[in-house]
Amino acid sequence: MDTRAIIRQAHVSDLNALASLFDDYRQFYGCPSDLAAAHDFLLARFDHGESVLFIATVDGAPAGFAQLYPGFSSVSLARTFVLNDLFVSTEYRRRGLASGLLTAATRYAESLGALRLTLSTAIDNATAQALYASQGWKRDEQFYVYHRAIARG
Repeated sequence: MDTRAIIRQAHVSDLNALASLFDDYRQFYGCPSDLAAAHDFLLARFDHGESVLFIATVDGAPAGFAQLYPGFSSVSLARTFVLNDLFVSTEYRRRGLASGLLTAATRYAESLGALRLTLSTAIDNATAQALYASQGWKRDEQFYVYHRAIARG
């Protein structure tokens, strides 16, 4: 990993830097830029304790983030986390930041005694799949995932 990089759990004081990264992340997935909405969305997650964010900086500049959403397994009677968002800005890629963010997320989940971390990625995203496999993530071969869209007024 880039020796100038720092990866740590984010705080509400990181909100502006995170909102900019989050807006870039959403644009990467084809959404229009909306920095205010990105800011408000993340602020709500902080305000309600609905997610845990990690931020990567290089020489103090925001470079990437990961966001975990808590969950639970009823069958296992255990805490779980969904690693819903992982993003590194284009200019900071190939420096080990994504790997560092994954490691930080894993250590956090371990520290709370979580049963597992879960993530999903596009079927054609071979680069991400190779990274996940290199860090010990296993593709699920037991369950299919289904989604049901809910109409929003």
